[in-house]
Amino acid sequence: MGTHEECGVFGVMAPTPVDVAGLCYVGLQALQHRGQESCGIVVNDDGVFFSHKDLGLVSEVFGKRELESLPAATMAVAHVRYGTTGSNSRANCQPIEVNHQKGRMALAHNGNLSNATELRMALELSGAIFHSSSDTETIAYIVTRERLTTPSIEEALSRAMDTLEGAYSLVLLSPQKLICARDPHGFRPLCYGKTPDGIYAVASESCALQALGATFIRDVNSGEIVVFSKDGVTSHREHCGLAPKRTCVFEYIYFARPDSVIDGVEVHTSRIEAGRILARTHPVDADIVIGAPDSGLDAALGFSHKSGIPYGIGLIKNKYVGRTFIAPTDRKGQVKIKLAAIESEVAGKRVVLVDDSIVRGTTSRRVVQLLRDAGAREVHMRISAPPFLHPCFYGTDIDSEEHLIACRHTVDEIASLIGADSLGYLPLEELGCLTCGNGYCDACFSGTYPTSTPTVRGKDRFERRLSDA
Repeated sequence: MGTHEECGVFGVMAPTPVDVAGLCYVGLQALQHRGQESCGIVVNDDGVFFSHKDLGLVSEVFGKRELESLPAATMAVAHVRYGTTGSNSRANCQPIEVNHQKGRMALAHNGNLSNATELRMALELSGAIFHSSSDTETIAYIVTRERLTTPSIEEALSRAMDTLEGAYSLVLLSPQKLICARDPHGFRPLCYGKTPDGIYAVASESCALQALGATFIRDVNSGEIVVFSKDGVTSHREHCGLAPKRTCVFEYIYFARPDSVIDGVEVHTSRIEAGRILARTHPVDADIVIGAPDSGLDAALGFSHKSGIPYGIGLIKNKYVGRTFIAPTDRKGQVKIKLAAIESEVAGKRVVLVDDSIVRGTTSRRVVQLLRDAGAREVHMRISAPPFLHPCFYGTDIDSEEHLIACRHTVDEIASLIGADSLGYLPLEELGCLTCGNGYCDACFSGTYPTSTPTVRGKDRFERRLSDA
């Protein structure tokens, strides 16, 4: 429970003009959990770009009128944003659009560059003028610059990847092509599929392909560039194998939808396994196991399976309220609006409450109190991730250690602070069980970073004056 989220990217290419904006709308709705600050769609009508972007949820930004203003076409790219770099402003809405000598380009990005500050400073010193404070614009600048001296947009992107460091899953629109790319570590997920009528779709998660009625084809490989054009689908693999596989393990724990499959691993199955591990490593005598909606439900089911303690629904979520970490205002009031305890399920019982994480501890404390107020005799907290101890530089909105409760307190102290009778975290050494042997990044838990770390940190680093940075 706390501050973690990122973005979702989506793109389509059809053999003949269709309502690509409508297809993107469906894809973005399926990816809404990955970002609730802003969203946008850019349509490519034979080299002429049309777009609509704004702050808000997909259903708020795109009504009937906005969707109808975007023409039928063969290609489009779309994005939902939760900003890990830059403020929540209209200037930071994606996809980013660029006009350059070789035509137009639109770019949607999920992730965070670990060398964004150095790249941006070098660009500014060479005369570049930035309109946003997100590092996506830095990527767009570098690709555009490389495009001036390369024969194709995919080659320009490949050259740009030589200088980019960190996490990036990209979907890019040029006048003639839809292109996607994944960084050499494969931090963030990316996959593509095809509908029965021949429309290719690229998405952050496979659940968005399912929503479109597309058949999943495969994940984009780490370091791979995939090009969709009138000539078919081509793969460029010059960056593959240059770095060890490091998919963000928090995709499996929290970010992704349970019905998604990432790099061959079903997210739901991964979370069930996390719960089973918790029951084995942190057993407790209790009467009922409940999950914190929604990200703790699967792990709670796994805990119940392994422990034999009955699974129940002890907390109900108001599905019309956004995630608590999105809004910067009073969290205490938000928790009461967002969650309610079911007294008949928990009153007089020893309750195991399973959740995905504790960041600040504020939300966990409120939820434990909700259960106490509903008559729970004991509340035992189990977390399906290790303690957050380090900042993330790859797309999770944890950019410093000052707000992390686990950096300042022991496990027993945290249990006392949140009002729980006991507290148990997933052991760090068990994380590999969640990814079925795939390489993963656990830097936010272990402090072992796969890349160099930024010299200048903070979500607002591009909004400060250079002298302050």
